[in-house]
Amino acid sequence: MVIVVSVGGSIIVPDKVDYGFLVSLKKAAYEITRKHNMVICTGGGYTAREYISILKKVKADNKTLDMVGIDATRLNARLVASFLSANNIKCNKEIPKTLEEVKALLNKNNCVVCGGLGPGKTSDGTTAEIAAYLNAGAVYNMTNVKGLYDKDPRKHKDARFIAKISHEEFHKMMSKVKERPGQHFVLDSEAERITRKHDMKVIILKGADNLRKAVQGKRFIGTVIE
Repeated sequence: MVIVVSVGGSIIVPDKVDYGFLVSLKKAAYEITRKHNMVICTGGGYTAREYISILKKVKADNKTLDMVGIDATRLNARLVASFLSANNIKCNKEIPKTLEEVKALLNKNNCVVCGGLGPGKTSDGTTAEIAAYLNAGAVYNMTNVKGLYDKDPRKHKDARFIAKISHEEFHKMMSKVKERPGQHFVLDSEAERITRKHDMKVIILKGADNLRKAVQGKRFIGTVIE
């Protein structure tokens, strides 16, 4: 079985590279890849936001902004892949740019790390696309919150945590969300559409050890969409 994981760039690079997170991810990946192959798709995080915000000031076109964002995701992917490779995990050295390259590298490595695969794709959407292409059956989405709430817990003290929700119910919730560049939500509309279409389970969680527990079928804190 292939474990496909989306790792938000804001976790890897919240404002600078989070070394502690990389160490915890390495430990989890080492345990997971003992029994499964693994694909990690990284977001752009602080680097992407900073570069894009500067280019917006000079009115750079959307194609340029898109490519800068993709380059940031691939830089993070190279960081993660190199970090894992240096810690006894058989991981790719070259960063794939297509679905076919991801699959080919997976035949040679226990773990493949990638960033964006093309313009117009979010990291969540890319992860879902990879999972569908590899018939993974599930997407693990690592975020900086423990899962899904009925409203923003940072603004509402009475926000209710949702441990389990159907694709249909989540779709209704997503239809009320106005997505904007730089906005952070537990899953974006593109990934929601792909996972619902292919009836793939989505596991939203926080923390690498929590990821390990979820993959190993142990009790974990997070949200399951199915």
